[in-house]
Amino acid sequence: MAQYQDATERRKARVRRALRATANGRPRLSVHRSSKHIYAQIIDDARGVTLAAASTLEKDLRGSLKTGADIAAAQAIGKLVAERAVAAGVKDVVFDRGAFIYHGRVKALADAAREGGLNF
Repeated sequence: MAQYQDATERRKARVRRALRATANGRPRLSVHRSSKHIYAQIIDDARGVTLAAASTLEKDLRGSLKTGADIAAAQAIGKLVAERAVAAGVKDVVFDRGAFIYHGRVKALADAAREGGLNF
């Protein structure tokens, strides 16, 4: 178990380090997925604040989604976080996939966020 956590933390740090090098002051769209839910935040690291966030735990989404752990839920969260980011005045972000591979739910969230108006 400890070896898995160490590998996950190293992978996450490697991705985050590459993002810092290319961010040029843009906020990052951070994604976390669990076995039951998916979460997205737009974070301004320079100020240390969250500009917009969305997750499948929100009450208004729970009724409309079959489950929080499928591609449809990821697409809904991607559109919602993009809508909230545009309302907050954020258009350009860098995508932080964390320790997760860019596949499945993570890719669906990213594609939906692009359709919602975010550039990355």
